[in-house]
Amino acid sequence: MSASATDEKRPATYADLEAVPEHLVAEIIDGVLRTHPRPSPRHGASAFSLGGVLTGPFQKGAGGPGGWVFFIEPEVKFEDDILVPDLVGWRRERLMSYPEKNYFTIAPDWVCEVLSGSTERRDRTVKMRIYAKAGIPHLWLIDPRLQILEAFENNGGRWTKVGDWNSADDVRAPPFDAITFPLADLWPLDPPLGLNEDPTPYYAGDR
Repeated sequence: MSASATDEKRPATYADLEAVPEHLVAEIIDGVLRTHPRPSPRHGASAFSLGGVLTGPFQKGAGGPGGWVFFIEPEVKFEDDILVPDLVGWRRERLMSYPEKNYFTIAPDWVCEVLSGSTERRDRTVKMRIYAKAGIPHLWLIDPRLQILEAFENNGGRWTKVGDWNSADDVRAPPFDAITFPLADLWPLDPPLGLNEDPTPYYAGDR
């Protein structure tokens, strides 16, 4: 991954973020402007598929409890950091309207990061730290290359893994454990990856 940084003598600003070309995703992390390529097709399909699984029962109340609202790749401000999670969800009682600016300032109730070659290290380290510090209760990590989902809960600012699933599994994971869904549904163009199979072909085009 190629990452860009602003002048190290000053923290990055929102104006720096807005100046980034549209073909890149930009975030401000620990005062530094970081960029990475737009998601690969496999990455995007997984995020879109998960959004479809959750929107019906948890946003529309179709076959589920409702009470949530979801966004794909929003900008979310955490003190001096501005991050772009792949998917986020808020309980409706905590998010009553759209933000006045282009970014949210209310911490989500759930965040999901879809891992890829250009983002996995950052997602698993500094972004998990920022999410934990912000008090986000639930975090999911999805790897469409290995076809796994990991779910975490925030306990006093530290993440505790509460479960992991592979393509042979049906997922029932908090905070959306009112439903069950086949994890294999998140990779619509890939057959389920067996535990002893080589995942290398699923890294093709990963970025």
